[in-house]
Amino acid sequence: MIRLDATDRKILEILAHDSGSTSERLGARIGLSPSAAHRRVKLLEENGMILGYRARLSPAARGNPSTVFVSVTLVDQRQVTLAAFEDALLRTSVIREAHLMSGESDYLLKVLIRAEDSYERVHREVLATLPGVQRLVTQFTIRTLAVDE
Repeated sequence: MIRLDATDRKILEILAHDSGSTSERLGARIGLSPSAAHRRVKLLEENGMILGYRARLSPAARGNPSTVFVSVTLVDQRQVTLAAFEDALLRTSVIREAHLMSGESDYLLKVLIRAEDSYERVHREVLATLPGVQRLVTQFTIRTLAVDE
């Protein structure tokens, strides 16, 4: 683990919003030469502070999906039940995030439904077939406000 200074934190902040920023552009924004900015980024990568980069796709590129949140209550919270449920989640393509929760439900799932698909099909063929599911409660997104970009 490395100690982050103000320059490292600024680099991380910039890359979090624009992971495609070049060393030249990054250096210009933080007052470093391109080669110094590049060395700093490589050091942050090597020390596990930057886990990777990814493209932000437009809704059209993702099939204009609708976002649905599904609260899942399992039949019990035994380790074998949780493990079977989580293993099955990893084999689905529509579930983008899964959060083990405290409170009334066990998991909160973020599900993307492509425009050419239907929630009814996903519910019947994917969600309802997950192991250990006792109850599903669905909420449909009306609009998304991206606050971290």
